[in-house]
Amino acid sequence: MKTYPRTSTTEMEVTSIRLEKTLKDKLKALSGNQGYQALIRDILWNYVQQKSGDYRPKFSVADIRATIEAKAKKDESCVLSGTLIQAGEPMLLGLTIYGDFVPLSPASIQ
Repeated sequence: MKTYPRTSTTEMEVTSIRLEKTLKDKLKALSGNQGYQALIRDILWNYVQQKSGDYRPKFSVADIRATIEAKAKKDESCVLSGTLIQAGEPMLLGLTIYGDFVPLSPASIQ
């Protein structure tokens, strides 16, 4: 998970959110030394970036465990090269070491 620049807590606004106790306990367990509030902020920033189109994951060929041939259903951007893969063009789906499938142009892994 990408780490975002830390903002001073004096520049943050207090927001109240209701969470199930089991969810809060699991977040605390997952957060380790980071603290669960910082983890929640990272999760929310990731969500905002992905939904806004600003999200550009950084992957290398070494991060790809396997590939599957596919056809783009919509315009995609290769995560390795940034090359545009237009709808209808052949592409690859790369399974990353993190368990995600990402779009790849066939030329990017040769």
